[in-house]
Amino acid sequence: MAGAKIIVLYPTPTDATTFERVYAQEHAPMVTAENFKGITRFVGSRVVGTPDGSPAPFARIAELHFSSMQALQAAAGSPEAQKVVAHAVSISSGGMPVILVAEEETKTF
Repeated sequence: MAGAKIIVLYPTPTDATTFERVYAQEHAPMVTAENFKGITRFVGSRVVGTPDGSPAPFARIAELHFSSMQALQAAAGSPEAQKVVAHAVSISSGGMPVILVAEEETKTF
């Protein structure tokens, strides 16, 4: 069974310092097993640039991993998870975050 994940792409904020503070102190701590039942891994990435040096369209990428699409759907539908999603939207001062759902295909080397 393929794993699944929620991917959140945060547009470049209007105030990067405030966004980073709120993301680190308020939002990331909300991503817990209590708020997302069945989560197996959380990866938060800060975008530092693009290959050609142009401005990056996104400042942060968050990935919430689950063992299956069924586990993801059950977690994402909970009232607790919906509060976290609402918070993600509220802190995204650069525009609406892009939220994607993906099935994982992994290759180990």
